[in-house]
Amino acid sequence: MDCCAFCTAKSYSIKPLYEALRTRHKATLYKDVVFAEIHKYDNVCQAFFFSYGVAVVWGINKQDALRTIETEISHFENTHLDDIETDEFTYNYINNSNSTGNSSNSTVPKIVDDEIFLPNNDTLTKLAISHGIAQSVKLGTFETSLQKTFNATKHFPEELASHGKISLSRKGMRQKMGELFLARNSINLHMDVLDTPEFFWEYTELEPLYKMTANYLDIHRRVEILNQRLDVIHGLFEMLGNELNHSHSSRLEWTIIVLIIIEVIISLSRDIFRII
Repeated sequence: MDCCAFCTAKSYSIKPLYEALRTRHKATLYKDVVFAEIHKYDNVCQAFFFSYGVAVVWGINKQDALRTIETEISHFENTHLDDIETDEFTYNYINNSNSTGNSSNSTVPKIVDDEIFLPNNDTLTKLAISHGIAQSVKLGTFETSLQKTFNATKHFPEELASHGKISLSRKGMRQKMGELFLARNSINLHMDVLDTPEFFWEYTELEPLYKMTANYLDIHRRVEILNQRLDVIHGLFEMLGNELNHSHSSRLEWTIIVLIIIEVIISLSRDIFRII
């Protein structure tokens, strides 16, 4: 069986989404998450919609899952993403592990080679694991966004080292600084979604399932790398700011020099050559 995750928007309007889903499906509202049992394409799938724009769907293949969530959530997305981040897993139940050819000694939940072994079919069990999967997919959007920004600006330090200046106008530098600021702030403002969810304050017994998923998806290390890249972006922002200030100071200096030269010419013309 398949489990698929999609980051389709910056965020979802959770309460309106819940109200809409409950009129057509069995739906439950958890802390910033909507669960819905949806009958689609001759299948029943279990879908979790997270407030930060991620949907995790259990029980149907990727294509059907994407069509399902697009049908259900299109009116509740805040800033739809053109590049949808996705992840895919298969899952099975521990009691059925013999039938898949995997280890018959599996007695605890685990994830091996993108196959999730569940202890039961309980909704909260899947929600606990879905939290980790959803965070990983959201983190993937941050990583992609930051990589694009980094690729677009990484030549600036090289230019400065080679030529002593950056080949951008003052307007161009301001625009690049604005882009860097927006990219950095957009990620910083949403970094809290990568913390341990408040859901586990109430369901502490399910937190090991979340930690298992987070460890498998290497979320902690990826967050550290993301923060390092944010520091690099911050450094680029400061570098462009210094270059802009230097450009402005240089322009002022040349303006003053030109004005002094003009004043000297006028003085010479008046006092020595008697032209004026």
